[in-house]
Amino acid sequence: MRKLILILIITLGLTGYAKIIAQTHNFKVLQLNLWNGATTVPGGYEGFLKLLEQTDPDVVFLCEIKDGPHFMKRVIDAMKRHGQTYYGETFGLAVGILTKFPPDSLRQCCTVIGNEERTMVKLVTTIGHRQVAFYSCHLDHRHYACYLPRGYDGATWRKMDRPVTDEAEILAANRLSFRDESVRAFLAEARHDLNRGCAVILGGDFNEPSHLDWQDDTRTRWDHNGAVINWECSCMLQSAGFKDAYRTIHPNPVSCPGFTFPAGNRKAEETQPGKLAWAPEADERDRIDFIYFHPANQPLQLTDCILVGPQETVFRGTIVPTPTADFVLTPAGIWPSDHRGQLATFIWK
Repeated sequence: MRKLILILIITLGLTGYAKIIAQTHNFKVLQLNLWNGATTVPGGYEGFLKLLEQTDPDVVFLCEIKDGPHFMKRVIDAMKRHGQTYYGETFGLAVGILTKFPPDSLRQCCTVIGNEERTMVKLVTTIGHRQVAFYSCHLDHRHYACYLPRGYDGATWRKMDRPVTDEAEILAANRLSFRDESVRAFLAEARHDLNRGCAVILGGDFNEPSHLDWQDDTRTRWDHNGAVINWECSCMLQSAGFKDAYRTIHPNPVSCPGFTFPAGNRKAEETQPGKLAWAPEADERDRIDFIYFHPANQPLQLTDCILVGPQETVFRGTIVPTPTADFVLTPAGIWPSDHRGQLATFIWK
């Protein structure tokens, strides 16, 4: 790196090199489900603060926040004591955004009638003289249809007599949730940002897998039981030009499945045995937490996206190692969640 810098200085001169540095902006985005406001696991709140110190994100998408205004103030005050200035807002919702960038605007959006508690929080901020719109979401958890091929009812969570593997039947059950309505509302809102050249980044717990993870190459894995499913939320986002950050960096769903749920949280299993598994006789592991981005024809590039959380996952109700090529950043403190998070790094030149 030092040699490269020296070459740039020799080639461009100090003034030219300084211009490159001034025009290049790296920023990191962290996404995490806090699992009941980081209160479910003893020491989870302190573990979350340690995670912020460890990863040093510039923007944080959070969901399952408990007592939002109080929680945000606690976090902002705690980080200030560590020399980090964050802004944050939840609007009393269970979703929110933390950011080091001063907001140009911060508001609620993408409200769906009948599912108002899943309203998104939107931040518009300026990074390097260019605007980015960040959306934090937590989509409807009901009618969790990816359990159907695994032999569990996604509405009652009970084990069924047989798996359901027909795509049309699964998608019909999936549409009983409000997830597709929320994504349509997001796309309508984001279209205004994109039309004015504003890049858009969306993150949260979708409670729905990606179609990129449920094709022919995975039909015999992870209790998919032969099912190939074009999950609608990810299909709609892809059709609108949004890119899945994790799959952009790790395109192979077999070698890098990127499981985010359920996370093998041993502290949680010690204190509340059995709470990590909703389908204890199935392989329920899936990637349901996402960061999506759309550069809007701007020079915004994704340079990395990794998982953050326990190295282990939950397989048939038991915490097990995950022998995959996924890189998982181990937390320095107690992990607060039953999900893994994601950390994406962007560069804007």
